[in-house]
Amino acid sequence: MSGDLSTRPPDLRVRRNPTARGALRGWVLTGIAGLGFLIVALVVAAYFDAAFGVQASLLALAAAVVPLGIVIPTFLWLDRFESEPNRLLVGAFLWGALVAAVVSALLNTTAMSLIEAMSTADPDAALTTTAVLVAPFVEEAAKGVLVLFVWWFLHHEFDGITDGMVYAGICAAGFAFTENIQYLAQAWTEGGSELLTGTFIARCLFSPFAHPMFTVLTGIGIGIAATSRSWMPRLLAPVAGFLLAVLSHGLWNLAAVTGGEGMVVIYLFVQVPIFFAFLAFVAWVRRTEGHLIGQFLRPYADVGWLSPAEVAMLSSMPQRREARAWARANTGREGLKAMRAFQDAASELALLRRRMSHRAADAHAIEQEHELLLALRDRRAEFIGLPAS
Repeated sequence: MSGDLSTRPPDLRVRRNPTARGALRGWVLTGIAGLGFLIVALVVAAYFDAAFGVQASLLALAAAVVPLGIVIPTFLWLDRFESEPNRLLVGAFLWGALVAAVVSALLNTTAMSLIEAMSTADPDAALTTTAVLVAPFVEEAAKGVLVLFVWWFLHHEFDGITDGMVYAGICAAGFAFTENIQYLAQAWTEGGSELLTGTFIARCLFSPFAHPMFTVLTGIGIGIAATSRSWMPRLLAPVAGFLLAVLSHGLWNLAAVTGGEGMVVIYLFVQVPIFFAFLAFVAWVRRTEGHLIGQFLRPYADVGWLSPAEVAMLSSMPQRREARAWARANTGREGLKAMRAFQDAASELALLRRRMSHRAADAHAIEQEHELLLALRDRRAEFIGLPAS
């Protein structure tokens, strides 16, 4: 690890001086992003209204919300040890639901038109070619670029595989949400309630994790790159993750356009086992993150910033819940708030220390480490009922 904890004074007083300019810049960027998302949302809403009508669009919208209640909590559960900022998670969802969905629709439609114009074969061949060979590249690139953006420009918020999976999964959930609205509205328009029900069961109940599972592969690749010292995995891991996402997406689309018994066989004997393997991997990643937090917090316990008992608590989600319950019983809601902040700061400190050990932290890492140590001290004083220093 870089740095020598034992040489640092036990009573750090220096804090970063916040500036109004930095806060203003953050508000301006947030406002610009929000305005952009609003404009794209109005375009998407106008398209759905023109293509399917208000009634079909609203019905499809209500049905498309259902899988979000399954997918989003799964990725938030994975994100419990070191929660990502809500604004970035909302931004990831909106990117998938609006920007990635619109860009993909435009490029896929253009590609299919070009294939139809160049081909003299069965017109259905253009649809199959687009779905299997074009759409996976376009859609996974449109979703994956969000994860790449967070890693490249907001690397202080990106700590590895877990973050890669979370941003990829939330973004893909947004993409699937918009795509489901289109398919459900089209089903209602063409076949009424019967076709709508079948489409809802197939897309929203049987395969709600399809898009997230594809894009998570890209997120894993970028997560590996974020914690690698060598240039080779930093270059190759994202590419490999993206290609695996494209391959799995293409196979899924091939099964979908083939239809019939082939779709059932692939679903039961390929997709279902992959889905359970995906859930097991998610659970393993979360458990591993707890171990990593303990590993990188122990040096702080060795020099007195934390106690061994606190490190054990911070490494275990059940013990974290017990600690929050104790804090609330001891000092009320303010104590609970302080304990949550203490746990978040400790997780951020551990993952910062991990980046420092991999030489992936920026020039402000030491200053950020000092601020987090001060935050631990002050939040501890609050949840045990003492005035902060």
